Amino acid sequence: MQKSFLKLISNSQPFLKALYISSNLFRLHSGPASRRVVMPGQPHELLLLLCPVRHMSNLSSKASLSIWRRKKEIGKEGLIVAKDLKRLCNNPVRFDQYMRSNVSRLLKSDLVSVLAEFQRQDHVFLCMKLYDVVRKEVWYRPDMFFYRDMLMLLARNRKVDEANRVWADLKKEEVLFDQHTFGDIMRMYLDSGLPEQAMEVYEEMRRSPETPISLPFRVILKGLVPYPELREKVKDDFMELFPGAIVYDPPEDLFEDDRQWRKSSDEDDYE
Repeated sequence: MQKSFLKLISNSQPFLKALYISSNLFRLHSGPASRRVVMPGQPHELLLLLCPVRHMSNLSSKASLSIWRRKKEIGKEGLIVAKDLKRLCNNPVRFDQYMRSNVSRLLKSDLVSVLAEFQRQDHVFLCMKLYDVVRKEVWYRPDMFFYRDMLMLLARNRKVDEANRVWADLKKEEVLFDQHTFGDIMRMYLDSGLPEQAMEVYEEMRRSPETPISLPFRVILKGLVPYPELREKVKDDFMELFPGAIVYDPPEDLFEDDRQWRKSSDEDDYE
């Protein structure tokens, strides 16, 4: 393979041939104090040397991926802990003992996976308990995706008090959401029938230093169709930020039908 590779580069740039030949003179010596320049001794190593930027960028992108975005698979011990927590959640004394003795010993990957599974199953109580555990771990770092998943869970289950507490924590830790995350959280509040909380998220979004983009606004405007007054406010902001944009307005009777449905639902609640 080396002969064929040398024959290939002999017909190209002279410095490639010189680089390949010199690489056989400077092989890597392993040792604790060694700081020699690494030269390639194999053809594939030469290619890595010629393309170092791409090679290093791939490594850095993998290393920088948030643990809350990686695929989460629960290990054997994580499965046991998840099962026991669900079994003990109605027994406060034994539950607290188990949290101190077993959950605190979980590996990072298992703890993250168990929390993600409880979020998927909408176990709000257990998620809040693990939320507190995670934030006390030595490896914990404030992360946008960690808070996003918690807020999506709490908005989906209409847990306003818990969501307010999580918001206070993320602001204390100075976590910044991007525009797409703001839009997703606000839309979840709207789909759950919590327009007041959704507009609080919207105000946070407007105060954000992130540059506004149109797609999250369109997601929000679609979710605000049942709330025409709030929709007009967001629409005005949208048109001010993006003057040439076109916004689809649903028919007026759609708003009227929705108002009548909400009025009848409120009357049924009081009967």
